Amino acid sequence: MPEQLDLNLLRVFDALLRDGSVTAAAERLHLSIPATSRALGRLRRAMGDPILVRAGRGLAPTPFALRTAPRVRSLLEEAASLVSTDFSLAGLERTFTIRINDGVAATLATAAAEATAAAAPGVTLRFVAEGSESTDALRDGSIDLDIGVGGQPAPDIRTAVLYRERLVAAVRADSPLGRHRRPTLAQLCRHPHVSASRRGLARGPLDEVFGAAGLRRHVAAVVPTAAVAALVVASSPYVGLLPQRLAEQYGTALGLRWFPVPADLPEIEVRLSWHARLDADPAQQWLRETLRDALR
Repeated sequence: MPEQLDLNLLRVFDALLRDGSVTAAAERLHLSIPATSRALGRLRRAMGDPILVRAGRGLAPTPFALRTAPRVRSLLEEAASLVSTDFSLAGLERTFTIRINDGVAATLATAAAEATAAAAPGVTLRFVAEGSESTDALRDGSIDLDIGVGGQPAPDIRTAVLYRERLVAAVRADSPLGRHRRPTLAQLCRHPHVSASRRGLARGPLDEVFGAAGLRRHVAAVVPTAAVAALVVASSPYVGLLPQRLAEQYGTALGLRWFPVPADLPEIEVRLSWHARLDADPAQQWLRETLRDALR
């Protein structure tokens, strides 16, 4: 008979992956070291994988274990929510993994971390960079929340508007454009631009506005995020389109001047997404509300 997995074995797996040590996992679980070693042996038989292998003086997780760890943690959290009758923020110890681009993170991370720490000091917010818009990471528990400009979600993905953003033009404070409170489209076109696009696109809504006015801008550089664009603008003669929150929060520190674009550009809708299984999870509900409140 093959070894059967149960919640106790999954708790051992989670502790081993968190600590990378049989001794430390035993301490975390209040088990003896021999009992934890036996549990590791059962896990290896049940999963058909070594889980942890010797690496120098320590142990390193296998690729299978690294892929499986987020799903196991998600299952344990779901199981805990089924039997939990009390929810205490002060006693909550949990790491939430949030996928986010650095332009949004620059204006959200500090406020979110401060708000969560004030109510739940045992909570850690782990922000990870965008690499894919795939919803699989939400499904398998690799990430808890996704924050970004998303399209139509899948049926099992919940989504809510976190905030709406408008774009403004920014230049270095000593740029000739900085002398104008509201530069015209023609004036904006006389200077090279830096474009922020995760997909590497040089053209965007602003180019349609320029084209309708018989104008054309020169995009000298394309960078992956608005935060990088802000740094490029701060050290070059380029014009950059930045989210207004980013410009307001960091413009002075970076030596930037920013101003409205004389055009009807579409607003950016930044959305919060999560998997349906976490809809009723009290810790997740609290985090989602905290993130919304931090941006009001």
